[in-house]
Amino acid sequence: MSKISKFFKGGGSAASKGRGGPSPQEALARLRETEEMLSKKQEYLETRIERELAIARQHGTKNKRAALQALKRKKRYEKQLTQIDGTLSTIEFQREALENSHTNTEVLKNMGYAAQAMRRVHENMDLNKIDDLMQDITEQQDVAQEISDAISNRAAFGDEFDE
Repeated sequence: MSKISKFFKGGGSAASKGRGGPSPQEALARLRETEEMLSKKQEYLETRIERELAIARQHGTKNKRAALQALKRKKRYEKQLTQIDGTLSTIEFQREALENSHTNTEVLKNMGYAAQAMRRVHENMDLNKIDDLMQDITEQQDVAQEISDAISNRAAFGDEFDE
């Protein structure tokens, strides 16, 4: 079965059909395949256009009928080429939107994991315990400062004796 018929007849994997649609990776792969196929068709049409132009030049004024037919075919090919260009632009836009959506989904999942981890970390913390701990730390810092001040003051052993 060709890629085109698979694409239009829904020839996807059974696993993707079972869960309600293709995964983002499957959809991206299909869009890339379609882009590739359309690009090849573009190249083919471009060569056909060049060939028809060569035929028209070859017949020129000698065989106007053949030259006109070649130019008409060239015009048809150009119209098809324009349609393919539009389709490729649409597919490219769709692919980029899908890639962005997939990225956003992954970012959101990771943010959810981070929120759960933070919740687990904060689970064992109580605001009253934290407040008590902060008060204890402040008291111990004050005691340490008093001890430091006491040690750093000059000892005046001989100045305090009364005669």
